[in-house]
Amino acid sequence: MLVYSENGLVDPWLVSQMLIQATDRISPLVAVQPVYMHPYTVAKMIASLAHLHGRRTCVNLVAGGFRNDLAALGDETPHDERYARLTDYGGLIKALTHETIPVTSRSSHYSVDELRLTPPVPPELQPEFMISGSSAAGLRAARALEATALRYPQPPGEEEPQSETGLRTGIRIGIIARESSEEAWRIGLEKFPEDRAGQITHRLAMTVSDSEWHRQLSRLAEAAAARESPYWLGPFQNYRTYCPYLVGTHAEVAEQLSGYLSRGHDTFILDVPSSREDLEHAAMAFGDAVGMAA
Repeated sequence: MLVYSENGLVDPWLVSQMLIQATDRISPLVAVQPVYMHPYTVAKMIASLAHLHGRRTCVNLVAGGFRNDLAALGDETPHDERYARLTDYGGLIKALTHETIPVTSRSSHYSVDELRLTPPVPPELQPEFMISGSSAAGLRAARALEATALRYPQPPGEEEPQSETGLRTGIRIGIIARESSEEAWRIGLEKFPEDRAGQITHRLAMTVSDSEWHRQLSRLAEAAAARESPYWLGPFQNYRTYCPYLVGTHAEVAEQLSGYLSRGHDTFILDVPSSREDLEHAAMAFGDAVGMAA
């Protein structure tokens, strides 16, 4: 379960602790940003949660964010250099959580000497790493770290097939699936109504973000609005969420999902569901999609 991290939110590690205590199997996927925390501290958190609860914590490596948030923390690092720093950052976390011997590392951004993580992370609880793969710099970092490269997808028919051997890829989407298309769209429009204030906020956010995915989705939004499709960017345009939605019957959503599967994406992060029912219907669509892709 993705746990967000930014200036305006509570600490993701405290949220993850509560999440673990309230569930039996969920692994928190904690968003970590180099400007917030040293990589040793991240590794120590992962090791501590594994030791105390026997639960794996995964890591979503975040290079940037809103420019105003970064500026408030005194970080003016350019976009591509942030990914170079993130590669060093993630590499040190990975070494500390995967190695059983002291780690010595010299990089452009972090240096440690004979650093040992205690308690060590058991092999079965070692973290998986994910990172934004929307830009060339993000893809380079994903390759270097053997991380899953995540992106906000285009409609399946416009997605390029995954051609890079060995690179795992995934997408982030929302799903509203029901027995009928009319019911799905009714729920979607009730959840994400037209919002003039949100549209203005969205345009303002574009001016304070250098995120490649934000620009990509904004370019797609106008074209997507002009065609009838389960692929919906209304919530993004109204500044209610950051990802596309798939809306329709189980079969319509499954067809879209199977398109992403056939293009090599094997990881899906769902936007925040409104209810257990949303998850149950999404699971039905995924079940159908796997059959179609096979």
